[in-house]
Amino acid sequence: MGMLDELREQPDVIARLLAADHAVERITKLADDCTHVVIAARGTSDNAARYTQYVWGARNRLTVGLTTPSLFGPLDAPPSLAGALVVGISQSGESPDLIRVLQSARRQGRPTLAITNRPGSPLAEQADIVLDICAGPERAVAATKTYSASLAAVALLSEAMAVGGSADLGGLAGLVQEVIDGPGVPMADTLVESERCVVVGRGYQLATTFEWALKLQELTNMLAQPYSAADFFHGPVAVVEKGFPMLIVATSGPTYEQMASLAGDLVERGCHVITMTDRPDTPGHQTVALPQADPWLAPIVAAPALQRFSHDLAIARGLDPDAPRGLTKVTRTR
Repeated sequence: MGMLDELREQPDVIARLLAADHAVERITKLADDCTHVVIAARGTSDNAARYTQYVWGARNRLTVGLTTPSLFGPLDAPPSLAGALVVGISQSGESPDLIRVLQSARRQGRPTLAITNRPGSPLAEQADIVLDICAGPERAVAATKTYSASLAAVALLSEAMAVGGSADLGGLAGLVQEVIDGPGVPMADTLVESERCVVVGRGYQLATTFEWALKLQELTNMLAQPYSAADFFHGPVAVVEKGFPMLIVATSGPTYEQMASLAGDLVERGCHVITMTDRPDTPGHQTVALPQADPWLAPIVAAPALQRFSHDLAIARGLDPDAPRGLTKVTRTR
């Protein structure tokens, strides 16, 4: 089974995840006596953690930080986790550095949660509670359904923790299906022939920005650099020149006007601008179209779009997206 096959499974995976009995009340009680959340993750799961920072921060008023696993490993200087709910996000649950973070949390008497596709994994063994993302076996090297399922799990917990929450998570699978059924984006020669690009977004879509860049690097061998729009203006904007490929994530919500303005400015500067958006009036030379969703759920809807785009660009560059160079399915960092 290849990446494209597993990409197409995402609506069913999300529907299955949302319908499962996860005992979310028990999970959310873990946070009752915590002042903040610390997340341990790597790779694609790190981008799910970025999504968690924004969603649990904005909707649940939780301070969410990403831990530094090296402090628990090579540096052997684990910091105090006092007051923290410690969360491990890992599709495989196999990475030793993440396992050590949860082990340290348990030694310090802190509650632990594992969000994983393998509820019997070593990471899950260190968790007080495990949330199975229900994606099933993922054989393609580049993560597809496990990424969107991790985001959906975070959204599910956010809704459970929200006072008076009433979001319609049930519509997510249909929106994701709409993206999968949509037409692909013709690959411009500028992008096919380029060895570098920049991806820019902000807010909830910062996770999409980083995941899009990661997928491009995994599958196309491009040097794709992700930035928050705010950080982009603190120096990296200097790389912009005529014909330079810029990928902009600009979806409806609080950051839309800033991102649309940036896209328009880059068009005027002569960049080749590819815009991922749910607004047809957004500036850009090419559009990766998305259906409209609540801004905090939009990264889940964007997941299959960035995956399909990266898959198709790899093929246009003469590469096999099912055999990315130098990668294996499970990465065990220490």
